[in-house]
Amino acid sequence: MEKRKIGHSNLYASAIGLGCMSLDPDHNESEYIIHKAIDYGINYFDTADLYQFGKNEQLLGKALKGKRDDIIIATKGGNEWNETKDSWKWNPTKRYIKEAVKNSVKRLQTDYIDLYQLHGGTTSDPIDETIEAFEELMSEGWIRYYGISSIRPNVIKEYVQKSNIVSVMMQYSLLDVRPEEEMVDLLQENQISVLARGPLAKGLLTERYYDKLTEDGYLSYSKKELQTTLIKLQSWANEEGYSLHEIALHYCLGNKAVATVIQGCSTIEQLYENISTAKKRSLSLNQLSEIQKILKVDKYHLHR
Repeated sequence: MEKRKIGHSNLYASAIGLGCMSLDPDHNESEYIIHKAIDYGINYFDTADLYQFGKNEQLLGKALKGKRDDIIIATKGGNEWNETKDSWKWNPTKRYIKEAVKNSVKRLQTDYIDLYQLHGGTTSDPIDETIEAFEELMSEGWIRYYGISSIRPNVIKEYVQKSNIVSVMMQYSLLDVRPEEEMVDLLQENQISVLARGPLAKGLLTERYYDKLTEDGYLSYSKKELQTTLIKLQSWANEEGYSLHEIALHYCLGNKAVATVIQGCSTIEQLYENISTAKKRSLSLNQLSEIQKILKVDKYHLHR
């Protein structure tokens, strides 16, 4: 599978990454899915300490034993949960970040984390202190690089200006092109990659989209707007010899700022579908331009 460099790091991620959040830590198939992903060329695995309150990291660590040198482990921190593991609070302090990463390393059964990401963030955070924690973790060898998982432009801009982040994980899809309007150019100028999550927009960008439609629509799309857009996208895809699923992933990969498209799965069939999609021919610049004419341009409003 194609490998792409993550920002100004020395990490080269598979074009399709595996988002592990949907994997059941108590189900044997989950470990099998991880093993098969590696067999098919996926080397980027995304998790977070908050997923199943640490169990997701434990699952990944167990599955990757003996394969460490061949893969990229990306996890996230900043959400401190309570002893009963039924709630959590946001805690981006230096003390907590440095404690959390060491717990993640232990659960992942490794000596270091390739990419450690702040799992959220607001402009009221002690950002300088958080950055200091990341820099110390790098110098101490606990992490190789760091990034942020956020869709808040004002927060991202602070980290671009003040830190050495190599990536920003953000929601990006045919139905959410907000990153193109405000963030992509800034990140490219600073050699920071986009790690695209949610490329299928909760299943709306698949051939089974009709079952996913609700009266709430999706983001700024009303149900009617959404249905019209999806019909147009599917029609265009079929005329060009693609499925809706295929153009959804390849549209994101067509953006030069994107290092990897992180697609989750909970079954082996879903994994095979994603891998098959990755093998499809890339979209040309002309095709990307044609697709953009169908999409709704939007900007970040509530999350700044």
